[in-house]
Amino acid sequence: MHIAGATVLLTGVTGGIGGALAAELSARGAELILTGRRREALDPLAGRYGARTILADLADPEDVRRLAAEAAGTQILIANAALPSSGDVLDYTPDQIDRAFAVNLRAPAVLARLLARDMVEAGRGHICFVGSLSGMAATKSSSMYTATKFGLRGFSLSFRQDLHGTGVGVSIVQPGFVRDLGMFANTGSPTPGGVRTVSPERVVRGVVRAVERDVAEINVAPLELKFLTKVASQFPGFSERVQRWVGAERTMDTIVAAQRPSR
Repeated sequence: MHIAGATVLLTGVTGGIGGALAAELSARGAELILTGRRREALDPLAGRYGARTILADLADPEDVRRLAAEAAGTQILIANAALPSSGDVLDYTPDQIDRAFAVNLRAPAVLARLLARDMVEAGRGHICFVGSLSGMAATKSSSMYTATKFGLRGFSLSFRQDLHGTGVGVSIVQPGFVRDLGMFANTGSPTPGGVRTVSPERVVRGVVRAVERDVAEINVAPLELKFLTKVASQFPGFSERVQRWVGAERTMDTIVAAQRPSR
């Protein structure tokens, strides 16, 4: 699917790698529709990229349906928005659990369902979910986030098979630890075990490649983290012990404290 000239709906543009995605998509000639919850954050981006903007709270089911209706004609959906959702489950209220699942899993699934119909009728389109390597391996103090990203990966890979032969592709891009933006930049915390990070630009390149080449899954991480993730997915008990040995709990404590207000 060519990005140039395509109408692209990008969620999560005001946080994390969303800004970097918007810049690259605009540079490649996309007709951008940007969505977020804060008008003061969206307006400057609209002027910078000549984009349409739609205010929407992805935790609100009615807002999600309205967003899909107002973004009718979208040819490429890039579902990038997500809540950090770190912390032990016992520290979460039921409403916070609902919000994590609504934003991280329900909203992208519903947007994909509502927008895919027109794509299928047109015989072309692409849906790209921005997930995380947390969708392949569990870590302490990330039950909510991990659950939603496991679910997103499963939905993406299955939905891709459902749409095979329609001309509509589905991909998931799963970054590891990203520097300069996101939780490590915001908290100043080191990565667990000193694992290397990747740049936001590398994640953006992964998204572009997934869309333009219709790649099912792209994991954006150093080789050692890709290997450790594969091991953790196959041997979770062993991975749990390794994480304790490298002191991952101390790193997560710092991150959880910093991200608590965003639940």
